[in-house]
Amino acid sequence: MTQIKLFCPATIANLSCGFDVLGLCLDNAGDEMIVRKTEQKGVRITKIVGADLPLETEKNVSGVAALAMLEAYERDFESINFGFEIEIYKNIKAGSGIGSSAASSAGAVFGINELLGQPYSRKDLVQFAMQGEKLASGNAHADNVAPALLGGFTLVRSYAPLDIIRIDSPEELFATVVHPQIELKTSDARSVLKQTVSLKSAIMQWGNVGGLIAGLYTKDYDLIGRSLHDEIVEPLRSVLIPGFDLIKQTALENGALGSGISGSGPSIFALSRGKNTADQIAKAMSDVYENMNLPYEIHVSEINPDGVRIL
Repeated sequence: MTQIKLFCPATIANLSCGFDVLGLCLDNAGDEMIVRKTEQKGVRITKIVGADLPLETEKNVSGVAALAMLEAYERDFESINFGFEIEIYKNIKAGSGIGSSAASSAGAVFGINELLGQPYSRKDLVQFAMQGEKLASGNAHADNVAPALLGGFTLVRSYAPLDIIRIDSPEELFATVVHPQIELKTSDARSVLKQTVSLKSAIMQWGNVGGLIAGLYTKDYDLIGRSLHDEIVEPLRSVLIPGFDLIKQTALENGALGSGISGSGPSIFALSRGKNTADQIAKAMSDVYENMNLPYEIHVSEINPDGVRIL
């Protein structure tokens, strides 16, 4: 096999209480990517459609992730005398808060790994994709790339050493995500955060993270809903997102289990039980932004159990 075409899914990170450690994989929103072997060594980005992003390998998240992987491969296994070309077809807008950079980073390392004969597991690939995230935001976080590669929900138990737990989604769980058409850079959203938190807030957050994980394992939708509360980050970031409080209130009034900021924003997510409720929430969210005359995109999705997949 010398060429592979991929679906690189969008993701929701943080999930209210799990800043930098929790994420989930969306099923019907994502990019496409073509990765092919070439005779020329190295990694080249030959085409990007749908976004104005750099073609230079060292300035593109997919290129940086791919280079990190190839460096490790030559150290772990053997030197290679060929290279790779990458074409990216962007459907996830940069700065949308649903893992645009993670989709590109995850897709690149997954595709190259396939063409090399799968020397690395999907979990192994996370550490390479994180280097793309470091380029994008200044921080090598895994809460988007882990679900993009592994599917379902993921918990980053530790970054040093990297320890990721994948969790199956309850069957009836759906996500609704609305993206107001403004760009909010991850680096800017991080700049508003405090470096210290009160013990009271930390205790509340620990309880919610534990409750959410327990709710996912036991398929307790009410517990999932009670746990989708952010005591630390959301109060600081929500002021950057137009209509956030009204969107969240509207989602909850229309049956959402919980709602919050997707990643660093400006997208807002809601989790619900059943597609009908998710669709109803989407309609209500849309009405809010229609009334505000603010352009938006909206997605209703099951939880993707597989992550990046071959098309």
